[in-house]
Amino acid sequence: MPAHRKPEAVLTEPSTTGTPLLEISDIVVNYGRIQALHGISLRVDNGELVTLLGANGAGKTTTMKALSGLLPLTSGKIVFDGKDITHMKAHERVIAGIVQSPEGRGVFPGMTVQENLDMGHYARKFESKAAYTETLDWVFELFPRLQERRTQVGGTMSGGEQQMLAIGRSLMARPRLLLLDEPSMGLAPMIIAQIFRIISEINARGTTILLVEQNAQQALTRTDRAYILETGEVTKTGTGKELLADPSIKAAYLGVG
Repeated sequence: MPAHRKPEAVLTEPSTTGTPLLEISDIVVNYGRIQALHGISLRVDNGELVTLLGANGAGKTTTMKALSGLLPLTSGKIVFDGKDITHMKAHERVIAGIVQSPEGRGVFPGMTVQENLDMGHYARKFESKAAYTETLDWVFELFPRLQERRTQVGGTMSGGEQQMLAIGRSLMARPRLLLLDEPSMGLAPMIIAQIFRIISEINARGTTILLVEQNAQQALTRTDRAYILETGEVTKTGTGKELLADPSIKAAYLGVG
């Protein structure tokens, strides 16, 4: 197995002053004989919004699937809230509080909005009816369109509405760590701006977020820290502000320079 490269630049060292919620150490993932991730390490502290940025094929979605337990590690370690979860099953990770809103939305097309939201509730059940109602009210506050269309079948909704539904369903599982995979994919600019404003609000209310995104401008403007992935390796990390000002990032992801 070839040795993986060290990041070419670290603009700001990952925070060591906050409380770590997620720590990934040298994870390697293979698809058969093809190595997709080459020893990725990153950290997400409690309350942070951290972004994984990279082109198609960089390994972003593979990283998210490894975190959610959908792909096994070839080597490396994943620690969540101080506990080694490297070999924990996917449904157990949801119960622990790691909840993913997947790439492509993945709504249940034959179910209503309400039924889709309740699938999140069933994945990590509430202890009381009051807690369920409070969370549902919060989702409807974030996404009023979902409340308006709670009896509409998910498959008949627009792309933007389905993205709202996918995020809302994830929130119904009360994530401690919300994994958002390409939430802006295929959406109109106005809807993208709306989705990102809501993501910022979710984070501001205390939910820790790990975001995979290709829309560098929207993501870096809001993120605490970001990791740049290239062909399965972390090549650069820094604060959102630093990366927005970095000439190589401007050229590669913002079309500037």
